[in-house]
Amino acid sequence: MTGSVVELSSDEARRLALRAQGLLGAPDRAAGVRGVLRRLGAVQLDTISVLARSHELLPYARLGAVGRPAVEAAFWSGGHSFEYWSHAACVLPIEEWPLFAFRRRSYRDRGVWNHAVSPEAHASVLARLRAEGPLTATELGGAKNGGPWWDWSEAKVAVERALALGEVVCAERRGWKRVYDLAERAVPEKLLGEELDDDACLRRLVAQAGAAMGVATQADLADYHRLTGAQVERVVRDTGLVEVEVGGWGPAEGRAARHRAWADPAALASPPRGRHRTTLLSPFDSLIWDRPRTERIFGFTHRLEAYVPAPRRIFGYYSMPLLSGGKLLGRVDPARDGSTLVARHAAFEGSAPRAAKAVPAMARALAEAATWVGCTDIRIERTTPPELHRPLSEAVA
Repeated sequence: MTGSVVELSSDEARRLALRAQGLLGAPDRAAGVRGVLRRLGAVQLDTISVLARSHELLPYARLGAVGRPAVEAAFWSGGHSFEYWSHAACVLPIEEWPLFAFRRRSYRDRGVWNHAVSPEAHASVLARLRAEGPLTATELGGAKNGGPWWDWSEAKVAVERALALGEVVCAERRGWKRVYDLAERAVPEKLLGEELDDDACLRRLVAQAGAAMGVATQADLADYHRLTGAQVERVVRDTGLVEVEVGGWGPAEGRAARHRAWADPAALASPPRGRHRTTLLSPFDSLIWDRPRTERIFGFTHRLEAYVPAPRRIFGYYSMPLLSGGKLLGRVDPARDGSTLVARHAAFEGSAPRAAKAVPAMARALAEAATWVGCTDIRIERTTPPELHRPLSEAVA
């Protein structure tokens, strides 16, 4: 102890983070996919689908080969979740509806929007939903005007504005299209009527982020639900989180407060033990979505290269980090060719001897992923270092 600040080693912090994210210890299969969602507090959505969409990959990473229809049903049926702006566009437990009142108010106070929309269009969308909902943007009058993807129709702009304001809710997806309904129908009355002030929202969101991460800097806490540093600084001492000092996490550049670290008291109550998952992670997995945090905890630099021109990519279009033994040992850029799972590039971390030790873990993760998506064969196209191509190919044969 240093005064009242708890001291943790970097290894202890790493293990606390893994357990908090459901990647260390026995998976809670009884709670299932909805349990994963409640534990994480936010599951990021993304349009890219290689092995599967990102929101499917998160429960898979924690629970194993859970059926993909079961994932969709858990997220989008029974009124257990809603979609809103958190870390990005995320599916959130319905219990968190009151926590985003501060953001809905902020949108209401905004004078300028990226897309203009008439009051008549806004009122028309609400009236249609009241009479006919739930409806997709296409059913409301069309999602696009015919131009680029951002060239939204007036109905789409209106319903997205209503979603930001909390008047409507996306509580389901059909064929990846948002299905909108009035908040008064989609949100339980008790939650709909719980109007928290801004600081109450922030306290609960920061506490939830701290529990989901186990141990985090203030910058980490802000990033989880895209809060500002000032918002976190204002409430963090009233959240119940415990200030800690992590070896190797000392202040770097920027304000000292940004690098102050906090831990969930429940995480500190018992040492993290249990079995580590060996799995491939979505680039949008909440364990690694914050790049500075990933480098600090795992010494692993990761960048999504899907939006990088192909000649400048180092690891591949959608490289998925390999987690095994509580460490990030490499990454693989996957694809599918009929019933064959293709590892277009399997790249290992570290020296050749260290990389060679990770071959069994990579083979195991690829085999499990192949089974999950219904592939019967695995093909390795390229490895880094190149001399591991043959060992890895033999391991997955």
